[in-house]
Amino acid sequence: MSDIRPAVSPETLLVRIAEADRAALAALFESEAGRLLAIARRIVRRSDLAEEVVQETFVAVWQRSRQFDPARGSARGWLTTMVRNRALNMLRDGGRLEFHDATTLEALSGREQDAVSAFQMLADSEGLKHCLGQLDEPKRRAVLLTYVVGMSNGEVAERLAVPLGTAKSWIRRSIATLQECMR
Repeated sequence: MSDIRPAVSPETLLVRIAEADRAALAALFESEAGRLLAIARRIVRRSDLAEEVVQETFVAVWQRSRQFDPARGSARGWLTTMVRNRALNMLRDGGRLEFHDATTLEALSGREQDAVSAFQMLADSEGLKHCLGQLDEPKRRAVLLTYVVGMSNGEVAERLAVPLGTAKSWIRRSIATLQECMR
């Protein structure tokens, strides 16, 4: 027999949080933070800002859990609305968004061109060029930006306008494909 306990519902956890139960807040965070972080990331398009949105949301949950009314909707819906509103407010405020001048944008563009040039400069007879050529264009760019230019996974995700998890997955799978192809 296993010692698996059924998960406590978010509604139950909110009731316990309203009674100042810190363990319930931790349990709610454990069960819902990943989903809420994904929602925030889709809106603000930056992991650091998404994490801030989720953190602020859970502070608000601690402070306002008594306002949750199960008759008006589910706990997950309430949490999702809070994250969505905070993320949209962050975008509207614009104070945390980065704006680059033309020189910085040109330098960033040049770094990407370095990756394309490195690929094009490989001799056609080299196996690496052949194997890189077999990757889909966005995946090839992700690998080149990471390993030629030295961009972080987050920078690659931003440059390619994809979620961070997608960029990481592309890079990891592409490297495995390249290793297999080079054998």
